[in-house]
Parts: sequence; structure tokens; C-alpha cells
Amino acid sequence: MNNKRLQRLSDYFRRELLDNTLPFWLRNAPDREYGGFTTFLDRKGAVLCPDKPMWVMGRISWLLARLYNDLEKKEEWLQLSRHGIEFIKKYGFDRDGRMFYSVTRDGRPLRKRRYLFAEIFAIMAFAEYGKAAGDREALETAKRLMRLVEELYAKPWDAPGALEPKVFPQTRPMRGHSMAMIQINTLQVLRRSDFSPDPLPYDRMIDAQIKEVFDLFVKPDKRCLLETVGPSGEYLGDTAEGRCVNPGHAIETAWFLLAEGKHRGDRALIERALPILDWSLDLGWDPKYGGILYFLDIEGKQPVQYEWDMKLWWPHNEAIYGC
Repeated sequence: MNNKRLQRLSDYFRRELLDNTLPFWLRNAPDREYGGFTTFLDRKGAVLCPDKPMWVMGRISWLLARLYNDLEKKEEWLQLSRHGIEFIKKYGFDRDGRMFYSVTRDGRPLRKRRYLFAEIFAIMAFAEYGKAAGDREALETAKRLMRLVEELYAKPWDAPGALEPKVFPQTRPMRGHSMAMIQINTLQVLRRSDFSPDPLPYDRMIDAQIKEVFDLFVKPDKRCLLETVGPSGEYLGDTAEGRCVNPGHAIETAWFLLAEGKHRGDRALIERALPILDWSLDLGWDPKYGGILYFLDIEGKQPVQYEWDMKLWWPHNEAIYGC
């Protein structure tokens, strides 16, 4: 692809973001009465459901702060990022320091899940906002949450206060790819945002997650990155979970690794990450209709997920970013 084509694509996506996507959400999502953002909207911006997922509160708050930090110092973006941060601070946390997964429009708890993604996206939001606003308290909140995530992720399943396993580990011990993957990106956001005199050892923490990805989930013999493996990376080929490939997740992992290689000037890491991107695009691309499939079975069997052949927006966004 030549430079002119790349520039045209860059201009197109910039226009779509700033002239179409962002104005729609800034016009319709902010809740001026109760705080935070309403995000279950139809194409005209009407609210379909007033509930507020905390991980989405984090994502929007992060996005607006990132735009402020990297694109333009627009006060509207900073103020709306703060609008989301204040809602998370007021309604997002349970007494044990964990976060609620979703709350009502006025902030009453609805769900609390075993997953840590509400915390993960809050970390990114508080860190990016902390950098944008010069808010050390927000940055320290992000670092405190990161320590909590690291602590919970490292706990054995049977330790007091450990995360509830997805399946009984006595019956089928497994490891999932998503937490190692998302911690790489979370730590990258924290590293670029941390202006404190006492930063966390980000490179070492990222290295640990990179090692887990390559040691356990990357399977060169199968030309894929698997979503679920045994505790030491064993192939669980007799189960549908063990054969599952999520091309969007794998592409996302690849660009996190590519970004880390670029940050460090580490050509070897880039060379290790590129095959993951290539495999995932080859596996996921629908040769008949185009687009990236949601799930695949690495042995070519029928995927068990009902939505396996859907073309969701986010894997395509990850592919654009990765490529």
C-alpha cells in the first residue's frame, strides 16, 4: 500500500472520528442529571436502557482524556472526561475495593462480576485523565487499582479472597488469554501517564505478561493464538474452549506487542508479534463475504458459539490499528 493511499485512509478515519462518531456520542451520551454516560442508544440517540456499565464509563472517560492529551487541548473533552471520572468515583466501587460491573442510571449497584475488566478500564481512565488534568490523586487511584488487579490475578484459586474460577479447576484446570493481554495495554497506558516520583516497575510488569502470552497461548505449530489452554499452556483439543480462536482478541494482542516493540526499539519483539497478526487475519477473514469472523475452531470443527460468524465492529477496528 503506497503512502498516498495510507494518507487518504488516515484522513478518512480522522473525519469519521471527529465529524461523525464523536459528535454523536458527545451530543447524546452525557447524563447531565445523574452523571456519567448513557450508552444503550439507538441510531438517533434515543436511550434504549438507562443502566450504566462501569467498564464503558471507563472507556469513554479514557477516550476523551486521550484525545485531549494527544490530539487537541479542547476543554470540552477534558470536562467530559472529568464528568465520567466523578461518576466512577462516586458509584463505581464496592466496600472491598472491587468495582461494580453495572449500576442504574442514578448509580445504584446492579451487578458485580468475577471479571476484572471494570477495574482494568477504570485504571486506564484514571491514568489518562490524571495526565490530562495534572491530577495526582487520579493517577494514584489508577496505580492502587493496578496493584489490586495484580494481586487478584496472582492469587491461587483456593486462596482467601481469590477470584471465583470460571469452571471447577479440580475438574478442568485452565488459563484464559484475556487478562494477560489486557494487562499489557493497561500497563502501557499507566507508563505513559505516570508523572509521579514513585512509578511502578512498568517494563518488568509488562515483560511478565508478554512472557505468559508467548509461553502459554501462542502456538506456532497451529499458527494461532488460543483463547484457553491448560495451566502450563497445554492444548485442550478435546474441548471446544481449548480449540477456540478469537481473531479479534489475537489481533488486539498482536498490536499491543507491536506497540511495545516500537516503544522499546525492540525489533526482535516486533518480529515475534507479526506472525500473530498474520495468522489471525488469515484465520479470521471471511473469503466469501469479507470481514472478520468472531470465533473459530482451530481444527475446523463447528464453533459452539451461536454468534461465531457475526462480523462485530471491534475486531475490524483492532485490525485497522494493528495493520
